[in-house]
Amino acid sequence: MRSIIRFLNAKDVKAAEIHRQISEVYGENIMNEGMVRKSVRAFKDDPTNANDEERSGRPSVVTEDSVQKVDGKIRENRRFTISSFSNEFPQVSITVLYGIVTEHLNHRKWRSLWAGGRFL
Repeated sequence: MRSIIRFLNAKDVKAAEIHRQISEVYGENIMNEGMVRKSVRAFKDDPTNANDEERSGRPSVVTEDSVQKVDGKIRENRRFTISSFSNEFPQVSITVLYGIVTEHLNHRKWRSLWAGGRFL
């Protein structure tokens, strides 16, 4: 997105028009006009910088350590439930536990059982 804004800004297109064009192509929710104006100002201050800045945000709850702990519990009891894990790991939400099991460890629910990438 920043490259598009940089390109149109170099062609002396106004921030409101850049926002209109971006919204027309990518949809209204892609970027608000204030963010476009901020990017235009940044390019006027430093026209060589097209890189996205590091954004502050919520740090990920999923760590390598938590994935290994959940994997260890799965190896102890292959017939587990996410609810039982929420009792084992009270500091981690059920949604995060589900993400660890499905996305990081590639387990899928199969006939009320969890399978690690293979059928039981």
